[in-house]
Amino acid sequence: MAHYRAVGNIPPKRHTQHRRRGGELYYEELMGEEGFSSDSSLLYHRSLPSTISAAQVWGLPDQSTTPNHPLVPRHLRLHDLIDAKSVRRTDVVTGRRLVLGNGDVRISYVVAGRPSPWYRNAIGDECLFVERGRARVETVFGAFDVKEGDYVIIPRATTHRWLPRRSANNPLRVYCIEANSHIAPPKRYLSRYGQLLEHAPYCERDLRGPDGPLLAEDVGAAADEETEVFIKHRGRGPGGVVGTIHTLPFHPLDVVGWDGCLYPYVFNVADFEPITGRIHQPPPVHQVFEGHNFVICNFVPRKVDYHPLAVPVPYYHSNVDSDEIMFYVDGDYEARKGSGIAKGSISVHPGGHAHGPQPGATEASLGVERFDELAVMVDTFRPLDLGEGGLAVDDGEYALSWSRGKGR
Repeated sequence: MAHYRAVGNIPPKRHTQHRRRGGELYYEELMGEEGFSSDSSLLYHRSLPSTISAAQVWGLPDQSTTPNHPLVPRHLRLHDLIDAKSVRRTDVVTGRRLVLGNGDVRISYVVAGRPSPWYRNAIGDECLFVERGRARVETVFGAFDVKEGDYVIIPRATTHRWLPRRSANNPLRVYCIEANSHIAPPKRYLSRYGQLLEHAPYCERDLRGPDGPLLAEDVGAAADEETEVFIKHRGRGPGGVVGTIHTLPFHPLDVVGWDGCLYPYVFNVADFEPITGRIHQPPPVHQVFEGHNFVICNFVPRKVDYHPLAVPVPYYHSNVDSDEIMFYVDGDYEARKGSGIAKGSISVHPGGHAHGPQPGATEASLGVERFDELAVMVDTFRPLDLGEGGLAVDDGEYALSWSRGKGR
C-alpha cells in the first residue's frame, strides 16, 4: 500500500548511522517487496534481526487437499467446524482449519480463545476477516485493536501475534485468506503513483495503521527474553507449505522506529461504499482487494437496482475462468434463500458450472429496494481443492438444491 508513514525514532537520512544514547548503533533492516523494485519500509532494531539461537520443525495443521471431483457446487457449514469446548485451547495461528486451497491462495477458518505464538508467513500476504469478536494484534510495526468486520492485511514476513479479547458469548472468529503473493487494492482503484482514486469505494482515511512503536517493555516483557517465532514457508509438504520454529535470543518487539510504504493495516467493511445502479451491477464493483490469480469482494447492505423492471438478484452466470467462494457473514442473502445457506456458510461455485438464484428467489426479489446482507467473496482463477476442514463440513446436498425446487 503506497501510503507513506514514519513512526518512532528514525534518522534524518536513510542508510546512515543511527545510534542509541549510549553510542551503540541501531540495526537497519529493509523489508521490501519484489526485490528492491516495489514497496518497502526501513525498520530500526535494537537487536541484530538475523540472529537465531535454535530452529526446529513446526508440524503444521493438515494442509492436504482433495480435488472437487466429481465437479459439483458445495455448501460448507463453517460454524460446524469448531468444537466450542476447544476454543479456549485454540489460537488464530496454529488452530486454523484449511477449508479450500490451490497454488495461489489458501482459505482457512478458526475460532480462537487464547493468544497465538509469534508468527510470520514467509509465503505471502494474509488478509484476515474478523467475523465476530475482538482482538489486539501486535506486530513489529506497532499494534492495533481489531473488531467485527475488520479486514487485517499483514504483509509477507511480518512478525506478529493475535491476542483475543475474552468473551464467552462472542469468541474471536477469523476467516483467513493466505496468498502466495501480495494482497493490495485493485489497480483500477489506484493512480499511477498509488493514491486511491475518486471512483474507489474507499480511501486512505478509511485505513488504520498500527500505533507504534511497540517495544518488549510495552507489553510487560524483557528485551532479552528468549522467544519462539513460528514461520510458515515454502517446502515439500502438502500444498508446498511447511513450518519452522525459530528461537530468538531476544524479544521480537525491538523496533524503535520505521518508515516507508509497507506495513500492516486494517480496513472495516462498514467503510466500504457500495456502487449501485439502475440495473444489476456485476461482481467487480464489489471488489475490495486482489492478489495473484484471485480477487476479494464484499457484498454489503445497500440500495439495489432502481430500474422499473429491474431484477435485483444476480442473473445466472458461468464463471468460465474462476471458482467463486462466498462466505455469508450476516443478513439473509436473497439469491440463496431456501438453499440451507445461513450465517457462517460458504458456497463453492466452481468454474464449469452455471449458478445463480435458487428457485423462486428471482420472483421474490422483484420490487425489493434494499439488500441487508454481508458476504465476503473470493474468486480464484485456478481451481480450488477441498481442505480437511471443507470436507468435514460439506452438507452433501447443495448441488441438488436447484432441482428440488427449494425456496418456493
